[in-house]
Amino acid sequence: MSARVLSGKPLAGLLQQEVQELVRSLELDGVRPVVAVVMATADESTRWYVRSIGKAAERAGVGCRVIDLGHDATEPALAGVLRELSAEPSVNGIILQTPLPAGVRTDNLVGLISPEKDIDGANPLSLGRLAVGQPAFAPATARSVVDILEHYRIPLAGKGVVVVGRSAVVGKPLSLLLLARDAAVTVCHSRSGPLERYTKDADVVVVAAGRAGLLAGSHVSSRTVVVDVGTNVLPDGSLVGDVDAATVTGTAAALTPVPGGVGSVTTALLLLHTVEAARLQALALPMPAGAVDGQVLETAG
Repeated sequence: MSARVLSGKPLAGLLQQEVQELVRSLELDGVRPVVAVVMATADESTRWYVRSIGKAAERAGVGCRVIDLGHDATEPALAGVLRELSAEPSVNGIILQTPLPAGVRTDNLVGLISPEKDIDGANPLSLGRLAVGQPAFAPATARSVVDILEHYRIPLAGKGVVVVGRSAVVGKPLSLLLLARDAAVTVCHSRSGPLERYTKDADVVVVAAGRAGLLAGSHVSSRTVVVDVGTNVLPDGSLVGDVDAATVTGTAAALTPVPGGVGSVTTALLLLHTVEAARLQALALPMPAGAVDGQVLETAG
């Protein structure tokens, strides 16, 4: 048996079409969505990723401003730029791209991003809103996982979902999004003990720990759907996820590929969040009450 491949590209294509349609609609009202990406690194893989955001934005008709402060930027300089962008009416979405220079405290900076422009859910206020079911933009990578599962009609309500990794970027917000869809969520981390204790009986396993080959075929069953969020660059320059794809493919029911899985959806969602933010800002409206990522939440029982 070979695991079903859950490619992210079909969904990314649909999201790109949605973004283009929304952009055309906003243009009729004289509004052009703009996303600002703040970066301060010489890391080439990061710079490549930022360029890819710019290219995707151009194709969709979204303006993209890249503010590159250089690899030696100071925390006060970054803070000043984020404050300016949060107050700038022509900017609808803000991304603070990591990594940042040594000594710069990311936690001090993300709180400066206006929640209404926080299209990647970096501000702790956004995570807090997600936790209590209030409107907020979820981190795009976390939302990508849920959207891929729903795109392929993989049920979540009442299902056992194991999330491996507890970062504020993926693991924690993802667990909140899954809970909002009535999944029974378990979060594993470096002190949880043997993974198979949790993953073997899971319906869905999402791996977002940043360790190549962390999840193997022996950790899952033939009914497990595996979502690989990892992006690890090997010495030869190739990109792999956190899943040992060779062994998991022969065991699990389904698997997202790396590359071509979660990552391909994330950029499209960042642009969609930008356009949604632009629409709300143009109308001077708050996010719809009770809506998170376009879905109405009900009080959990």
